Amino acid sequence: MAVALRLNRQGTKDRPYYKIVAVDSRKRRDGRYIEQIGTYDPLKEGANYQLDLEKADKWLGVGAQASETVASIIRKVRTASTK
Repeated sequence: MAVALRLNRQGTKDRPYYKIVAVDSRKRRDGRYIEQIGTYDPLKEGANYQLDLEKADKWLGVGAQASETVASIIRKVRTASTK
């Protein structure tokens, strides 16, 4: 089973809100997911994401592939945690 770390859209029309999830890559974008590892709110100013870095590292360690947006959020969390 190929696992992907990607965004799962929530919210209403014109008010998107995303969960960052580990999901079987063959599932639909908003289908059933394995585990939620964070959130992303593009309408919020400043730090508009929350991520459990330990869970993300666990999934990446077993071969999960992160989408471009999720990889960007992971990089931001890592740089913020080193400061």
